[in-house]
Amino acid sequence: MSSIDLRSDTVTRPTEAMLAAMMAAPTGDDVYGEDPTVNRLQDALAERFGHEAGLFCPSGTMANQMAINVHTQPGDEVVCHRLSHIYNYEGGGIARNSGASVRLVQAPRGAMPADTIRSEVNPADSHFARTALVCVEDTVNKGGGAVQSQDDLEAGSAACRDLGLPFHLDGARAWNALRATGEDWTRYGRRFDSISLCLSKGLGTPVGSVLLGSRAFIEEAHRSRKVMGGGMRQVGILAAAGLHAIDHHFDRLEEDHGRAAAIGERLEANGAVASVAPVETNIVIASLPQGRTAGEMVEHFASHGVLCSAFGPDKVRWVTHLDFGEEGLARVLAAVDTWS
Repeated sequence: MSSIDLRSDTVTRPTEAMLAAMMAAPTGDDVYGEDPTVNRLQDALAERFGHEAGLFCPSGTMANQMAINVHTQPGDEVVCHRLSHIYNYEGGGIARNSGASVRLVQAPRGAMPADTIRSEVNPADSHFARTALVCVEDTVNKGGGAVQSQDDLEAGSAACRDLGLPFHLDGARAWNALRATGEDWTRYGRRFDSISLCLSKGLGTPVGSVLLGSRAFIEEAHRSRKVMGGGMRQVGILAAAGLHAIDHHFDRLEEDHGRAAAIGERLEANGAVASVAPVETNIVIASLPQGRTAGEMVEHFASHGVLCSAFGPDKVRWVTHLDFGEEGLARVLAAVDTWS
């Protein structure tokens, strides 16, 4: 019996329909801006999210790092949440790629309220790093797939504009947030000066992200992409997967959210689990009682043919996705029931 892989939503394989779309895609040299399928994807997402232009990138990490690189100068400071992906999981790229420092924010489950943003801006004094950028993540990976409050995002956007600061969205799982809230994509997108949208997580494509912003911003991002080695050639075969996924895989994210909720409910009912973070989208994070380790639980699930991830010394994460269905859910729930 094959294993069920819930370590991440990046483990999916292209569907037959997606592969067909990829093989039929017209291509050109994207470094010259001549790949028609890439251009169609960039233009479609820019329009849907209320921005002027887009740029296809190999990964969400690169898209985020390019945005930071364009928005900042060496010695500047980036404000982000202590749980944020750009701080925890991008290899120190803020310092390495852009020479910027970081101001970490504390708020529940990755939130970035306007009052918090205002309080973290440095004075206009040469003793302090210049606050240059505010970044927010939606959904919040380390927050258990938490969805940002639409009111907080609106207020945070207004605060950044008042302060003259760009507001960047790490939207690696923005698709999940949009599916959960039903928010209008254009209204959502216009809150931010730049957006990184990952196609290889909830939407299930093999690879790729798109960075959105103004034309001037994207022109500068081209330069950063080149320096970081992200220029690719006949990449329309990958962009076609993104176009297909947007049309066919967005609505079904509700299924992933429902299965994640079922896993969370079963874990909460298990007396050998200390707590479960509120399950709002496709990520489940369980905390264990004192004396129990994440490694024990990961090994237990592996022995039942279920792969999950240690997310700290006493936390375990499961992520539902396109390749995980009702039969797999039954096996995962059975593995939860045997954890003691």
